[in-house]
Parts: sequence; C-alpha cells; structure tokens
Amino acid sequence: MATIQKFEDLTVWQNGLSLAIEIYKTLAQTKDYGLRDQMQRASVSIPSNIAEGFEREYNKEFVRFLRVAKGSAGELRTQIYIAVGIGMIDKETGNDLIEKSRHISSMLRNLIKVREEKF
Repeated sequence: MATIQKFEDLTVWQNGLSLAIEIYKTLAQTKDYGLRDQMQRASVSIPSNIAEGFEREYNKEFVRFLRVAKGSAGELRTQIYIAVGIGMIDKETGNDLIEKSRHISSMLRNLIKVREEKF
C-alpha cells in the first residue's frame, strides 16, 4: 500500500474531483441556474473539504472535514434526484451520478472509520 503524502494521493479525493468535473460538464447547457449552481457547489465541496481537512494536519480536524464532504455527497445526491425528476438531466445520467456519489460516500465512511480507530 502506497504512503499518502498529499491529498492528491487519496483515491476518494480523485473520485470527488472527477465527479465535480462531470457535474460541471453535464450541467454546462442547463438554464436552471439555481439548481445547477447548487449542484456545482455541492460537488466542488466534496474534494475541497477532503483537501482542506488533510492540509489541517490534525486527525480530528481531518475527520471533521471528511464528515462535511460526506454530507455534501448526500446533498448532491438529493439534488441529482430532483434534477432527474424535473427532467433537467436524463435518468441514465442521473443514475450514473448517483452511483458515483454513493461510492464516494462509502469511501468517506470507511476512511472516517479508519481515521477514528487507528489514528
């Protein structure tokens, strides 16, 4: 297992960054600015909070920011359900985004558990 030296080494951060980029691309032509902007903010919050917590260099702070990132993943997932429900994004794309968000939430839950138990 490779040593994590910087937040960019974390797979969960990499996945969060990819999801945020995908959200931006998916919503690029959307005219519903309110929901679009909220979804973009929630998606950006995931990797941003992982990075900020990591850079704090204290385990307790890192775990706190991981929890915020996990909350943002849940917020984003809710917004995706709404976007699908109103036809802003198609169901197939929405399901893919929801699955990616769930995977990130699971990764965050596991990382929080490890950080609480072993650090």
